[in-house]
Amino acid sequence: MWVTIITLIVAPFSTYGVTSFAQAAGSPGTNEPFVITEATIAQMQSAMQEGRLTSVQLVQQYLDRIAKYDDQGIKLNAILTINPKALEIAAQLDKERATTGARGPLHGIPIIVKDNFDTADMPTTAGCVCLQHSIPDQDADQIAMLKAAGAIILAKSNLHEFAFGITTSSSLGGQTLNPYALDHYPGGSSGGTGAAIAANFAAAGLGTDTGGSIRIPSAFNSLVGIRPTVGLSSRDGIIPLALTQDVGGPIARTVEDAAILLQATAGYDADDIATAYSVGHIPANYTDSLQVNGLQGARIGIATELFNTTKDSEKSVTEVVYTAVDDIKRLGATPVPIQIPNLQQIMKYPSLSGYEFKFQINDYLASLGEDAPYHNLTEILASNQFDPKQAEAMQKRNAVTTLDTQEYKDIVLNRTKVTRESLLKVMADQKLDAIIYPTTTQPAATIGEEQVSGDNNRLSPFSGFPAITVPAGFTNNKLPVGIEFLGRPFDESTLIKLAYSYEQGTHHRQAPTLTP
Repeated sequence: MWVTIITLIVAPFSTYGVTSFAQAAGSPGTNEPFVITEATIAQMQSAMQEGRLTSVQLVQQYLDRIAKYDDQGIKLNAILTINPKALEIAAQLDKERATTGARGPLHGIPIIVKDNFDTADMPTTAGCVCLQHSIPDQDADQIAMLKAAGAIILAKSNLHEFAFGITTSSSLGGQTLNPYALDHYPGGSSGGTGAAIAANFAAAGLGTDTGGSIRIPSAFNSLVGIRPTVGLSSRDGIIPLALTQDVGGPIARTVEDAAILLQATAGYDADDIATAYSVGHIPANYTDSLQVNGLQGARIGIATELFNTTKDSEKSVTEVVYTAVDDIKRLGATPVPIQIPNLQQIMKYPSLSGYEFKFQINDYLASLGEDAPYHNLTEILASNQFDPKQAEAMQKRNAVTTLDTQEYKDIVLNRTKVTRESLLKVMADQKLDAIIYPTTTQPAATIGEEQVSGDNNRLSPFSGFPAITVPAGFTNNKLPVGIEFLGRPFDESTLIKLAYSYEQGTHHRQAPTLTP
């Protein structure tokens, strides 16, 4: 695998969490322990550079929290596999820091990744019992880039099996719980990463998003999630759901940490031709966009058609997001009510996961070579080694015989064209910097009930344009709500600037009280 190693610099500290920094980091020259709860990557780096913390100590504290809250106690069930060499790798990175200095802001920082990213030193399962012993020969490109930047892959997280749904249940990992309300779903399909990062099991994490699988769990867990432009970061080595829509991206507690992770994972990869489009579109550092006054003078489109108010729970979400609109105005932006052209037509198009999955999972299994536990989806179905609740969906996908149909081609061409042109037109006509709307129209549902998120999450994957979700507050039932910023292709810098300004002006992120 060819990997671009991006030079990184330590970003200046944000003002996020300033009041808790002294408590979290301790004071120079003291033996005060470093408290990892809600600590940022920059704070961790500062403590390690000043000799108040080592990567080994950091890893051990996170391992202790996983043991306390995931394996025991409230049993979030967010983690599938712990890296058995995490402490050893941390010790090596501590030694490297002492001899040659840190590689960058991720040096010695523990990261949790969704278990559909290939890792050559741990199983990659997609949450399925059928792949529980499958260890790929090489890392996914984004994993390789993180390791090159000095990050430690601490653990692999649970996901909705094969990323099919938004409740995060799998035959291998069972049901992941929401750390804000244990009887509620954590969102999905990257719900294991979402629950883990919200509960402070690692500094930050990676998820994947085909329809809303980074943004939904981020919204449900009071987190920041970035779905990058298709082609910004490589999908090579990610178990696919629908490559037309698939991306991998950051899930973090702050915009700054998400920007650091995005910087480390963006870039051209010869094994994913879509990344050729990113050449010339990646800034020197996304952290340069962390501007507290970033909303001043901005024009923000308010997609009021996406503010659904048909149910009480949706009204609660909508009320939170309308308050966010007021905050954006208070912070210096001009809210512009808009109507997205052709919106009804766009929302009628289906996701392509029902079409592409069979062929792309078969290609993935073939890439595993002679070590592949199964050769195709047909063999997995025959094995019965998967979540039986997914049997019907898997059988339906396996029944697709070809992608060489007019129906499929019309969706790929026309859906993409009409979505892109409609979004670009309204942004150009209204001179918009971004469009906002509720990340989901409903909050996390009670486990056992139907989880509905609405259709808002379709705009980004159908267009391929980037989106970032940021904590916007909580419902009356204390469930997190997210607000989503959608931007032009490869304009993640603008989204980060706007989201950071909103975050700094509101400070809605709150740690779950169940994992103190």
